[in-house]
Amino acid sequence: MNGRLVDGTIGTLMQEALAALHAEIVACQACPRLVSWREQVARAKRRAFRAWDYWGRPLPGFGDPQGRLVIVGLAPAAHGGNRTGRLFTGDRSGDFLFAALHAAGFANQPRSVARDDGLVLRDCYIVAALRCAPPDNRPTSEELRRCRPFLVRELSLLTCARVYVALGRVAFEALARVMGLAPLPRFAHGLRLKHDHITIIASYHPSQRNTLTGLLTLPMLTAIFEQARELLDEHGEAGAG
Repeated sequence: MNGRLVDGTIGTLMQEALAALHAEIVACQACPRLVSWREQVARAKRRAFRAWDYWGRPLPGFGDPQGRLVIVGLAPAAHGGNRTGRLFTGDRSGDFLFAALHAAGFANQPRSVARDDGLVLRDCYIVAALRCAPPDNRPTSEELRRCRPFLVRELSLLTCARVYVALGRVAFEALARVMGLAPLPRFAHGLRLKHDHITIIASYHPSQRNTLTGLLTLPMLTAIFEQARELLDEHGEAGAG
């Protein structure tokens, strides 16, 4: 099945199932430490964002549900997604990610600052291994385990996916566990794994620590998504049977 020609009834059922799952994700209170932290950040705010009404809740995925590319990130940023209500929106990591996606043709614009800023993902959907902003960007293994069912269920609904890009080791290992890969492959930037009918590509996360030190550059990240584009072209143009 290809991403652009899903039967209308199936597409509607997919949208309804995703909407129900997203409502469940947003209402989640399973991890006391994360609930406390995300709400504390939303109350205290950052001076530059005093005028913002912070989201302060878990985040579902977003993008094209029939997209053939699925990106798995780590977690919302405390003053990014936890503020704006959309993954990678309103933070430096997102600036880097969307610039690369735009360059590779998966996004209509190179930046995203708010949920209503006009960003459209093309043939692409974004999820996260953890749905709440963790303190110091470091989730515990138990928090990741509790959140994993959301990742399993959301990925199961994205039936057109053919290429997965995992951003960072934690996201890569979370995705590998969902896919049933054992033993867990060792993370390396640019690593490609074939599994059944899909391909997984590993990339460094576009965190400021990685981008400011030069561990990950914009050309490096863009090259990852250009590889994804080439792999999708091998599967056939969107709309082909």
